[in-house]
Amino acid sequence: MAETRLLRIGEFSTLTRLSVRMLRHYDAHGVLSPACIDGFTGYRFYSPDQVAEALLIRQLRDVGFSVSAIAALLPLRREPELLRRALVVQREHLMTEARAAELRLARIDQLISITQGRAIMAELTTTIHPAHRVVALRTVIPTYQDEGQAWDQLMAEVTAQRVPLVDGPCGATFHDREYKEADVDVEVWVAVQPVATAKAPLVARDVPEQRVAVALVKGPYELIGTAVDELGAHLDAEGLTIAGPMYNRYLVGPAQSEDPAQYVTEVCIPVS
Repeated sequence: MAETRLLRIGEFSTLTRLSVRMLRHYDAHGVLSPACIDGFTGYRFYSPDQVAEALLIRQLRDVGFSVSAIAALLPLRREPELLRRALVVQREHLMTEARAAELRLARIDQLISITQGRAIMAELTTTIHPAHRVVALRTVIPTYQDEGQAWDQLMAEVTAQRVPLVDGPCGATFHDREYKEADVDVEVWVAVQPVATAKAPLVARDVPEQRVAVALVKGPYELIGTAVDELGAHLDAEGLTIAGPMYNRYLVGPAQSEDPAQYVTEVCIPVS
């Protein structure tokens, strides 16, 4: 049987698209070591059957896994289901990072607009919202950006319970007495017929008429934070006192338009 020819580190680098520097780095951290090292010359040689392992290392690196995480995942290459679970977790982590990056980009755009004298101003008013009946779901979500989770649960229950909806705004009420970095107490709700009822986890209730300060936001939800800032300044300027939890009314949202630029949201604070 012919002896398998070992690959010099340069050849192995070419086949795997891992630089010589990174191959040495992976060796130093016990991730991928040469099949042998010439004791006289110090040359490193790799076996052809290490190519597949090196390719997996590169793929894991390219999707954001650290060297220590790659070392832990390599033994799972013969356990496809366990490796799949790890990849799903990494995907969720990357999605969270992507959402955070989108928010930062939107805030940068707002700051750029301000520096150019084009501050994005909400339309500020004080008005009366009439009494109406809603079906609501109150829950705790990880962050404000995860409000969609509450909506998914609400609409699934509304559909299952065949709750009779009516044309009217839907919204979200934020019950925390302070801004929360995590574990946000939110109640999402939809307008329903005056006689509508619901079973747990939903609640049907009548919302009384109330006086509210409103910031009308036209555009993506990332603008809501700026609108809240402007609304706070409006309350101070008008001498208004907060009389209840802040809520958003979604007049145009994902159900009506695929373009976030077309969204219309009322940011509302009950006042006295």
